[in-house]
Amino acid sequence: MEFEGQAIIVTGGASGIGKETVKQLVERGAAVVIADFNSEAAEATAKEINREDKVATYKVDVSNNEEVKQLINWTVDRFGTLNGIFNNAGIGLVKPLLELDPESYHKVIAVDQHSVYYGIHYAAKKMVELGVKGTIVNTASIYGSIAALGSFNYNAAKAAVVMMTKSAALELSDYGIRSVGVAPGFIDTPILGDSEETKQALAQQHMRKQLIKPEQVANVVTFLFTEAANAVNGQTIPVDDGFLSFKTK
Repeated sequence: MEFEGQAIIVTGGASGIGKETVKQLVERGAAVVIADFNSEAAEATAKEINREDKVATYKVDVSNNEEVKQLINWTVDRFGTLNGIFNNAGIGLVKPLLELDPESYHKVIAVDQHSVYYGIHYAAKKMVELGVKGTIVNTASIYGSIAALGSFNYNAAKAAVVMMTKSAALELSDYGIRSVGVAPGFIDTPILGDSEETKQALAQQHMRKQLIKPEQVANVVTFLFTEAANAVNGQTIPVDDGFLSFKTK
């Protein structure tokens, strides 16, 4: 129960990696706010976990800075402190560069990049105010390190997350606040669709030819919040089954 007495926010916590992380944090004693735009899914996740003393839900548009600020304040009002935030919410929108209209570009940047800044900024300010030496974890991607066709906006946003993670770690080090990230590979979630052919094609790009399960990423995220990971700072950890280490073609 190493997180007993701690409060942690998980954005995009209603499904996938976020949901699995919420479950693991609660199992280890944390009070967790499931922050998600899909309030029905968030409530369903909270009901599944069935710990009203440990789990609260909050509807938020993470691309709106005022809503993220309110989320931070609400969490402290609800649980009395803020020890961590997992800036995990994100979207994908595949379009070739020459067909990528400004609206589509800005939508991904707002959710996948700007929201991480908001989460880092407001959470860190609150931690400093409370005197908490907390931890900030950000979801980047393998596509924050390499280019992918149809992912100009997503590549840009996730690369920014990698650098924001480093920069925040440097800026916040004097306050004892850590900033770290994870870079998932291809995750076995409904977002991949129902096509087994597509799933297999993606799986073949991993070293062991299998998709990564959300709980495998959550394992790493949860570890990064622990005292055992205290010396990990500024780094984005690939959770990619070797994707970034070799070429398939």
